Amino acid sequence: MVKSAPLQLLSDQVDEREVAIVLRELSSIENIHGDVVEFGCYVGTTSVHIARELMGVARQFYVYDSFEGLPPKAVQDESPAGTQFVAGALAASKKEFIANLKRANVPLPRIKKAWFNRLSPEDIPERVAFAFLDGDYYDSILYPLQLLTPKLVAGAKIVIDDYANEALPGAAKAVNEWLARYPNAKIRVEHSMAIISWDSQKASVRQ
Repeated sequence: MVKSAPLQLLSDQVDEREVAIVLRELSSIENIHGDVVEFGCYVGTTSVHIARELMGVARQFYVYDSFEGLPPKAVQDESPAGTQFVAGALAASKKEFIANLKRANVPLPRIKKAWFNRLSPEDIPERVAFAFLDGDYYDSILYPLQLLTPKLVAGAKIVIDDYANEALPGAAKAVNEWLARYPNAKIRVEHSMAIISWDSQKASVRQ
């Protein structure tokens, strides 16, 4: 992977340390075969840096977003600390996203415009080595995790934003529910992010 350029932020929804964590974990799968996916891209801050890291690397990069902002909350997402998060907030158009990547002079990923619950297994690459999930809400984290599970290769990494964010409790609830079914998935938490390591050789499902 090429050396990262100085971190540049396109919005205040992600900070330099969070981008650095994503890139560090992405670099950790350098010798693992599989593609890279991002669920929830907003204006493209993390997408730009991921795309730059993948330049010259034989991996495909897939990005999924509704480009319509946040969906309605589920009951799992309710928090007195998160009243600013409402349906339609944090909307950014696909056109704006593409313009930001072109301005950064990085290759465009394969972009799928859809709500996550409308995606099918066919929309996900067959082998996933790295995933970044920034869906904010319970359903928007759980749906991607369920889609990814059969596609993850041994040694894959998943980074989930807002795991320790009290304003977005649904993210942690979704991750913990998923982890309870897959004991081979190991989690650690850093700077509000969950970092999951997957060992498919030990994959099993708890009933």
